[in-house]
Amino acid sequence: MKNSTRFQLMAMMFLLYFIWGSWYGQMSKYLFTALGASGAQVGNAYAAFSIAQIIAPFFVGMIADRYFAAQKVLGVLSLAGAALLFVLTGVDDPDNFFWIILAYCISFAPMMSLTTSIAMQQVTNSEKDFPAIRVMGTVSWIVVSNIIGYYGFGDNVMIFKISMVASAFLGVYSFFLPDTPPKPSTKTSFSDILGLDAFKLFKDRSFAIFFISSLLICIPLSFYYAMANPSLTDSGMTNVENKMSLGQASEVVFMLLIPLAFTRLGVKWMLVVGLIAWIIRFIGFGYGDVNNEWLLYMAIILHGVCYDFFFVTGQIYTDSKAGEKYRSSAQGLISIATYGIGMGIGSWLAGIVADMYTVNGVKDWTSIWMVPAGIAAVVLVLFVLFFKDNKVKAAA
Repeated sequence: MKNSTRFQLMAMMFLLYFIWGSWYGQMSKYLFTALGASGAQVGNAYAAFSIAQIIAPFFVGMIADRYFAAQKVLGVLSLAGAALLFVLTGVDDPDNFFWIILAYCISFAPMMSLTTSIAMQQVTNSEKDFPAIRVMGTVSWIVVSNIIGYYGFGDNVMIFKISMVASAFLGVYSFFLPDTPPKPSTKTSFSDILGLDAFKLFKDRSFAIFFISSLLICIPLSFYYAMANPSLTDSGMTNVENKMSLGQASEVVFMLLIPLAFTRLGVKWMLVVGLIAWIIRFIGFGYGDVNNEWLLYMAIILHGVCYDFFFVTGQIYTDSKAGEKYRSSAQGLISIATYGIGMGIGSWLAGIVADMYTVNGVKDWTSIWMVPAGIAAVVLVLFVLFFKDNKVKAAA
């Protein structure tokens, strides 16, 4: 692969995650502060992203991949997203906000698959070339989080204006990306996209337990995305966005440690470590404050262990269990179940729990965070008792 192509793809990933990172982690604080939204309304706004994640594979698999060049679809969606973000900046009612953010997320979610598809079709060696391209997304998230934190934009509409400008820029830039033509011979069915063929893997009890655990752990994951920023702000922490970017930095570090961890721990205990980290971090969020700020820093930095040791390890485990025959179906099934169904339920539940523990406008964050901690503890017990596989070995 030419260096010019590599740099183009790295810039593409940087822009995509700059767009997403501008608003996703800060949206709850904006809704609570600027629009006076309830917890339920905040939960619904985050659930919009999960709804879009369920719809996106059908759009990419059955339309974009077959009939249009991927970079042109990316450009059109990004420009449409910029227009919707412009509309969103003028919305001041939380209920109306939901419908616009839903429309925007439906335009944005397919872009995540499209950028991966474009990169994968352009690289020479995916194992060697893709990580350096994808990591620019994490770098971008860190950069935009620090910009927003430094200027104090986290609770105002500027988060969407920044995203809008970046989206418009990516929209134009996409038309100059390497050509990634459609694949008209590809026959993708609803069954393929839903990953129905992968249900055959459920004959393996450990895989079935892993699948259920992955879906369930996405419920507390949604609490983190929806509630961490306002919780840290209410705790008295300053420059919240800057400090939350430490979570993405730790994600890069622990990503590099995965090969060593596989050798020392095996897949089961890596997943167990990830689940334990979820419980510890929620306790840290619940009991941390300005007098015990180390608990908050610990909770933030544990993001790398939580995400990499469970979700990234889980993707590798799924790939190895599925083998060549069911690989695409299995990854599609896991994606819809986790980022679609699991996080959708979690976003909805997070809003309800936040309202439940709000009295006279004051949130009892300790009680709120104990709910996802409890869910993660149940998942941990289920996983330890019933998951027996400790090897990454391709299915026959």
